[in-house]
Amino acid sequence: MAKYMALFNFTSEAIRRFVANPSDRAAVVRGLVESVGGHLECYYWMFGQHDGMAVFEMPDAHTSAATSLAIVSSGAFTHFETHELIEASDLTAIAERAREIAYQPPGGWQAGRPADTSQGMNPAPRRPG
Repeated sequence: MAKYMALFNFTSEAIRRFVANPSDRAAVVRGLVESVGGHLECYYWMFGQHDGMAVFEMPDAHTSAATSLAIVSSGAFTHFETHELIEASDLTAIAERAREIAYQPPGGWQAGRPADTSQGMNPAPRRPG
């Protein structure tokens, strides 16, 4: 399963309702995530730019997107963003893969990638025209 982090901010109305009727929000979020086949790793309220964050696993990106839409459509949030998390142990394989991918920047005629060298690993395409 893929792991995600959500950062969120509640509306002032949602916070007003929470203060008037406190509840275990982690339990609510856990129930929601588990209802779609996921797992809640942690849920925190916090100081600063965001009111809170959660880290959870989801079966796939579509399930994560659908769950985010359901949450946002509640109207209880002024901000809700989700990021897929990548294990540090996966970074070496990702960097190795990146070396094999050619990218042509806007306006550029020559494909470039980090491994481009004069050793012919990524021969330059012919200039157009």
